[in-house]
Amino acid sequence: MQLSKEAILAKANSASKNTLMETLNIEMIDYGPDFLVAKMPVNSRVYQPDGVLHGGATAALAESVGSFASHIFLDTEHLFVRGIEITANHLKSVKDGFVYAKATFLHKGRTTQLLDIRITDDHDNLISICRLSTISLPKSK
Repeated sequence: MQLSKEAILAKANSASKNTLMETLNIEMIDYGPDFLVAKMPVNSRVYQPDGVLHGGATAALAESVGSFASHIFLDTEHLFVRGIEITANHLKSVKDGFVYAKATFLHKGRTTQLLDIRITDDHDNLISICRLSTISLPKSK
């Protein structure tokens, strides 16, 4: 049975309860056949000491959306997915509003996956470019 876009987003967001994603107010907001988008508010909860978005919060957003993308697009009934490496290049700072992370696959293998994650602001300015590698391993019986 194929789930609707709304059902997939609701499932992803309900899985965030009592996690870092809930702490950072990360919300999955859009989904398509080859992408997943999340948003996160930029406020004092995610600032570094000089009052701009912390790179660690940006990386947490990127890993969250990338990991959820792997869960959605792979057979997680028989596999579990874990992030194994993330890189982030921060290009511009943000003080307020929201940041949006769009994850798309560069490689969708049976065992390893590579995702490109672009972080933009409310004005579609590129804030960060991240790459996430995930691994899919069989679940124990």
